[in-house]
Amino acid sequence: MSADLHWRNTMKPARFFALDARAAAPFFVVLLHARNWTFAVAIIVIIVFVVAERRGLTFEAAIRALRSWIVGNRRPAVIFTDKRRMTEYLS
Repeated sequence: MSADLHWRNTMKPARFFALDARAAAPFFVVLLHARNWTFAVAIIVIIVFVVAERRGLTFEAAIRALRSWIVGNRRPAVIFTDKRRMTEYLS
């Protein structure tokens, strides 16, 4: 019996060859829209996630790091859709 067949290993991420399976998702876009530029974008996205994984980030952590890099340091306590706006009641 293999050492990998244990209950604690049931939460391991799905792998597609050496990649996280979710990082290979751009290839589904290539299958649906087969063009040279979509293939190039898929390769670039996969290379970015491979580099992030080599640096010790998981797929989820890499997505969170990308999101925080795009958004910046601004972290509002109340999301913009829940803020109250001034209303003018015409009589």
